[in-house]
Amino acid sequence: MKITIVCVGKIKEKYFTGAIEEYAKRLGRYCSLTVTEVADEKTPDGAGEALELQIKEKEGERILQKLPDNAYVVALAIDGKMLDSEELASRMEQWNVNGISHVAFVIGGSLGLAPMVLKRADYKLSFSKMTFPHQLMRVILLEQIYRSFRIRNHEPYHK
Repeated sequence: MKITIVCVGKIKEKYFTGAIEEYAKRLGRYCSLTVTEVADEKTPDGAGEALELQIKEKEGERILQKLPDNAYVVALAIDGKMLDSEELASRMEQWNVNGISHVAFVIGGSLGLAPMVLKRADYKLSFSKMTFPHQLMRVILLEQIYRSFRIRNHEPYHK
């Protein structure tokens, strides 16, 4: 299975970079992983709703350009479906059984995802009703993908 993660912004903190590299290395035995970063837009303090939408649209255009044409797109969104780890593993297995060999997960920037990206998504996934920094979300997503492969392969993993 091919996994692509398209995300807004760069990782600056070494502790996030280290965790991302570790999970990418672990995932190497289960899938082909690609992480693609797109530039984020600076949001000025006190930006109005119209400016925020404009910023999300710019980031959204960049995201859409980087999404592989043949990929099943999973957008991380607060209003998406919440799954536990076993359900995510089952869902990923289901995708694979249904002939989906390439899944692209999308992580938005600080303002979230543009409507055009959400419209392109085949599935919306929520990790919580809370908002997380996109850098941390990348680590959480990679860990859950790794956990899903371990569960699917009936391999032990701490609970």
